[in-house]
Amino acid sequence: MPLPPPASGPGALTSRSIVVTGLGSTNPLAGDVPGTWRALRAGHPAVRALATDWAGELPVQIGAPLAVEPGETLTARQRRRLDRSSQCALVAAQEAWAQAGSPQVDTQRLAVSLSPGIGPVLSVMQAWDALREHGPRRVAPTAIPALMPNAPAAAVGLELGARAGVHAPVSACASGAEAIAYGADLIALGRADVVLAGGTDAALHPMVVAAFAAMRALSVRNHDPATASRPFAPDRDGFVLGEGAGVLVLEAAEHAAARGAQPLARLAGAAVTADGYDPVRPQPSGEQQERALREALRRGGLRAEQVGHVNAHATSTPAGDAVEAAVLARSVPAAGVSATKSLTGHLLGGAGGLEAVLTIMALQERWLPPTLLPGGVDPAIAELGLDVVGPTGRDAPGLEAAVSTSFGFGGHNVALAFTRIPAAPSPSSAELTCRGR
Repeated sequence: MPLPPPASGPGALTSRSIVVTGLGSTNPLAGDVPGTWRALRAGHPAVRALATDWAGELPVQIGAPLAVEPGETLTARQRRRLDRSSQCALVAAQEAWAQAGSPQVDTQRLAVSLSPGIGPVLSVMQAWDALREHGPRRVAPTAIPALMPNAPAAAVGLELGARAGVHAPVSACASGAEAIAYGADLIALGRADVVLAGGTDAALHPMVVAAFAAMRALSVRNHDPATASRPFAPDRDGFVLGEGAGVLVLEAAEHAAARGAQPLARLAGAAVTADGYDPVRPQPSGEQQERALREALRRGGLRAEQVGHVNAHATSTPAGDAVEAAVLARSVPAAGVSATKSLTGHLLGGAGGLEAVLTIMALQERWLPPTLLPGGVDPAIAELGLDVVGPTGRDAPGLEAAVSTSFGFGGHNVALAFTRIPAAPSPSSAELTCRGR
């Protein structure tokens, strides 16, 4: 379902526009959005040596754990019953909901679209450990509700009483972004007025780390954790596993206006495609990644030259970064490209949610987040003309439109296009006089 084009200019709204009214995140940089943005501006990477008993037994001993434990803001019952990925989702959703003003919305018109990439794997492994070590009577009766892939979405839906639908469209590392795209469809189709949408994951477990390491997807730069995540670098050797969540409150523009909410950005267009190529490797031509990006712009009524910023998927895998760099250089050559996973690590299903949050913050602040480049930019990527934002970030005073890209194992491709909302004009002195002020 195409999203409606703007009336005029990238950020202009119509009654059918879809806007963002709240942002929330907990991640390796900070436990909320303001703290995350401060850490990003300071260029402080969150990757570090894992302080766990099991890390020393594995070839990969680094990761990007949460900066703030999610249990600090949850009830004892929630901490006991919810998997860590669900806890992250709930913390991020609570922040986003509060920023949106805790909207008074008919719960029949309130939906959730929130996905993990791997899912509540810690609860799966905990239940297996209990069975193996202590027998079936020690498996908790709450194990199944905790380990279901829809558990994070269900936790948020139950918290808010959402009755227009609770969805979890899982698509590996593109899950968070696809959930946002699906949330926009729910509003465009008239099925909901407000949707909490985003992604989450918390999979820092020895089995997961060992499995990713076995397929050589993770960086093995154990001696230098802070610079291990190296998107677009010539010596990139894989991603760094992180955990966390990012959530948006999506809202029909007319619903937001009716309650006096000030939108943070407009979700101009979203598109989802699939490679149909390989379970793990991206299609070398990048054809379907490019189609997703161009379709998101088309649906948003945006021209390629209007896009001033891309928060790239850019995980720092050798093949993935090269394919995406070529796609971006062809599709949005004027955009400054940030690879924020260089600071946050890769949150799997949470990545698309967090990076959508950061894309909106970039639009609001008109500042492009940094890409840490300890090894510089791969000459093969530099030859493409890709404009990679450096480690100090960059002011972007004219920024009006930005894109976030997400790709996942299985060939999932998602692009989200956002536009800045023009500031409301101040009333003139004549208008104030007419109003009797």
